[in-house]
Amino acid sequence: MVLNSLDKMIQLQKNTANIRNICVLAHVDHGKTTLADCLISSNGIISSRLAGKLRYMDSREDEQVRGITMKSSAISLHYAKGEEEYLINLIDSPGHVDFSSEVSTAIRICDGCIIVVDAVEGVCPQTQAVLRQAWLENIRPVLVINKIDRLIVELKFTPQEAYSHLKNILEQINALTGTLFTSKVLEERAERETESQVNPNSEQGEQVYDWSTGLEDTDDSHLYFSPDQGNVVFTSAIDGWGFGIEHFAKIYSQKTGIKKEVLLKTLWGDYYINMKAKKIMKVDQAKGKKPLFVQLILENIWSLYDAVLKKDKEKIDKIVTSLGLKIGAREARHSDPKVQINAICSQWLPISQAVLAMVCQKLPSPLDITAERVEKLMCAGSQTFDSLPPETQALKAAFMKCGSEDTAPVIIFVSKMFAVDAKALPQNKQRPLTQEEIAERHEHARRRHAEKLAAAQGQAPLEPTQDRSDLETSPQGEELKGDEQEVESETPKPVPQEGNDREPFIAFARVFSGVARRGKKIFVLGPKYSPLEFLQRVPLGFSAPLDDLPPVPHMACCTLENLYLLMGRELEDLEKVPPGNVLGEMPQLVRGMKLLNQADPCVQILIQETGEHVLVTAGEVHLQRCLDDLKERFAKIQISVSEPIIPFRETITKPPKVDMVNEEIGKQQKVAVIHQTKEDHRIPEGIQVYSGGLITMTTPNKLATLSVRAMPLPEEVTQILEENSDVIRSMEQLISSLNEDKNTQMIHQKTQEKIWEFKGKLEQHLTGRKWRNTVDQIWSFGPRKCGPNILVNKSKDFQNSVWTGPDGKASKEASRYRDLGNSIVSGFQLATLSGPMCEEPLMGVCFVLEKWDLSKFEDQTASDKQNQEQSDLVKEGQGEGETCSGRDEHQDLQGGCSEPFEKRTSQKGESSLTDCYGPFSGQLIATMKEACRYALQVKPQRLMAAMYTCDIMATSDVLGRVYAVLSKREGRVLQEEMKEGTDMFIIKAVLPVAESFGFADEIRKRTSGLASPQLIFSHWEIIPSDPFWVPTTEEEYLHFGEKADSENQARKYMNAVRKRKGLYVEEKIVEHAEKQRTLSKNK
Repeated sequence: MVLNSLDKMIQLQKNTANIRNICVLAHVDHGKTTLADCLISSNGIISSRLAGKLRYMDSREDEQVRGITMKSSAISLHYAKGEEEYLINLIDSPGHVDFSSEVSTAIRICDGCIIVVDAVEGVCPQTQAVLRQAWLENIRPVLVINKIDRLIVELKFTPQEAYSHLKNILEQINALTGTLFTSKVLEERAERETESQVNPNSEQGEQVYDWSTGLEDTDDSHLYFSPDQGNVVFTSAIDGWGFGIEHFAKIYSQKTGIKKEVLLKTLWGDYYINMKAKKIMKVDQAKGKKPLFVQLILENIWSLYDAVLKKDKEKIDKIVTSLGLKIGAREARHSDPKVQINAICSQWLPISQAVLAMVCQKLPSPLDITAERVEKLMCAGSQTFDSLPPETQALKAAFMKCGSEDTAPVIIFVSKMFAVDAKALPQNKQRPLTQEEIAERHEHARRRHAEKLAAAQGQAPLEPTQDRSDLETSPQGEELKGDEQEVESETPKPVPQEGNDREPFIAFARVFSGVARRGKKIFVLGPKYSPLEFLQRVPLGFSAPLDDLPPVPHMACCTLENLYLLMGRELEDLEKVPPGNVLGEMPQLVRGMKLLNQADPCVQILIQETGEHVLVTAGEVHLQRCLDDLKERFAKIQISVSEPIIPFRETITKPPKVDMVNEEIGKQQKVAVIHQTKEDHRIPEGIQVYSGGLITMTTPNKLATLSVRAMPLPEEVTQILEENSDVIRSMEQLISSLNEDKNTQMIHQKTQEKIWEFKGKLEQHLTGRKWRNTVDQIWSFGPRKCGPNILVNKSKDFQNSVWTGPDGKASKEASRYRDLGNSIVSGFQLATLSGPMCEEPLMGVCFVLEKWDLSKFEDQTASDKQNQEQSDLVKEGQGEGETCSGRDEHQDLQGGCSEPFEKRTSQKGESSLTDCYGPFSGQLIATMKEACRYALQVKPQRLMAAMYTCDIMATSDVLGRVYAVLSKREGRVLQEEMKEGTDMFIIKAVLPVAESFGFADEIRKRTSGLASPQLIFSHWEIIPSDPFWVPTTEEEYLHFGEKADSENQARKYMNAVRKRKGLYVEEKIVEHAEKQRTLSKNK
């Protein structure tokens, strides 16, 4: 056990080569925090007896109550191996899917990670997710297979069965790693291929079609987990033991005389030892030979567990003596076998030794950071490293060098902000008192006690003790016992009131270059900061004097006030932090931000039109934690919370072929249905509805006529639009900069390639007669110009396309009608943002503008021009000094003063066509929006629900109850498979988000805690029932009428959303009219 002082830690921080920044990643309940406890106990921070029970890294109360980690927290550990000393910055992360954002922030500042896998449950969905995240962030993983004791105690496996089971787990993880590796190699190959197509003269031109070359040439042996490579450790964290095969190779090489190198290669795998010949041979399964791993390792552990569980005292004593261990009398007599196992195993196979040795050997130091990872850290969002200015790219060398010289630039990466209690800050902590101070306080307490006795006897005190009031810390009139006084005497000076009100925020950060010193001025760059914009505003760059810097968006200058060493629940003050270390800092900048949003990067806070504040979170557990934080820490007030708001989407479908009772709909019925929808939605008389759902509307001032049709997009196209929202956003930015005639930089080649790839995908899926030339005619995407709906312009009079931006060309006609076109697009954006059913956004809808008649508008502008010329002639005679004013608005349609016609036409008649209906552009927006809504209403409308994929692990005896809960909540089972070697079933299902609240609790209650679900957002799914459908036949009335058992699901959801938004809901107030119901008992 190593007990460390702060000075020792500061000393270790200076040796960058011996620093390891690691995080612990796993599925929920696989033992991350228990493993962290064991590693912490090796440093003497907590008792080894409490390891696994205390859960030291779970410092929040709700974490302790629920038994799961919710916030990632860091601690610095010291590990000595021989003469080498290492500093290990360990970050414990959550495994629950609701807190996956915490995992991302932890991975960002680490160089390596420990993947923990439960030996019974094996690879679970979140294990796959964290392994993929680690791979994408380019950090090296090592594997810990935990809970080996469950194979012995719960599953009662023999050593041979346990070996086969462990082999299976390793194969699963390696298969997953192999998939990630293959996809990466093929991606790089595809990039090389596109480059060779761009430069056909390159030397690699001949190899383009040999697609397997990338995989064959690349060495991937170091990527996989294998005990003989030293990157796998087998542990039981709750029992305090763990081992890598290196430990046993050392022991058995001494005993058998076989070289350690040979044993390292053969202890894992199908090899057996011939003790007579002292040779290691390949296992022949037919002869029933046991592999070395079973014979030399597992059987010893199994026999120890067997002896302790059967309380065979002789055998236990024999094992303890042969291993040369000393067991305390308390542990030897203890009735709980777990205590004895822990006492023996933690000395024989200490878990911290095995895990930390592997971390130091196999995981890289901050000096070994890869170029690829540096480039990823320097780029935000869809930005590429090549698109950064040369000055920014030059910082890559500083990242790679990780230098601590004064000349090295200070680069600190802030991964997240977290709130701490003001009392936990080192400057506010209780300070141990000196002997003199303790003696002085003793004297004060004695004197005060004497005064109290004197007052009780009616005698006045000899002298007032005014000067003592500041020093006294215990309650008035209370005598202190010795022990109590010592505790009281450590009370700090009261913190100022403003400090109590504020919840201080610490930045969870890592120094990548230079030395962070207290009092140093640094620039804080926000996520949207653009180096190009900075260089445009500050030509000298960072060499410019600090005082004269102009304001730059998303950049602020602040001073490092305090630097802290993160020690789990504790913080330690630091003066400076060398590169490669993890730290906490508290700049002044953060105090004005929204506290909860700061503390949790995965929370969004919106304010609705009603004035309600909406909290957007990742899931139910996450929502509960955020509400608790708001009530108890940040707002410190009682808040009234509404029911959770569930998002829906509106869409249209092809006319159904069967009705609600699965009877085929004939042609006449289809026509009747269309007429019924017209009547239902009360489309006004002035609007013409043609066959195929074409809607024609005219603006209120009768100057423009629009014809719009709505069509459902194929599912694949909707998916492509959702996946490529970043590409659509970059296209939109490009078009807007072209329209504003800004000197934009040349579009980056990779972005250009992405845009054409996106266009190619759309063309591939939008085929057939009705989609002919549709892709080229796409005018806009919506809502918010990057959503999964499209506006197609098929009008012959005016051609405009979203692809004119990437081409860099726009027709004269397009620029002439640009402002009016913008009004049409704005109307489309408004229509897609809130649909007609319940004001929810649209999804998967294509609006086609078939006709746009502006002939009357052009006649009007022509007459305007004529009137303008006449008024100019009149004004010439009146002298130049006169100004035009006081015109009759009703007579003068043109309105305003005379000005050059070119300028007025550039405003596209805004002023000239302001009439009693408002500006012409506003009329166009409103007309387009209404036309889109009516076009939707004449088609079969459907509601889309957000769906979760639900992974449930359950034993066979509670399977029926799990299915009952799923079917009750409209869930649908996709797959059910049994986990090999266990009685556990893995059920994959989909469940509407609207039905998911309380789902996890209900499943746990119904199955007595034997099944636990993991919910992850998956996709949007159309609810098949028509929300406006009304039963007409007797059979339909029986199944779906007022008194029927089944309810129209889509109508239920639609009405719930309409009620919440204060929209009209058609419902009966009296439901049971035939019988009087007394609702209240009070007479």
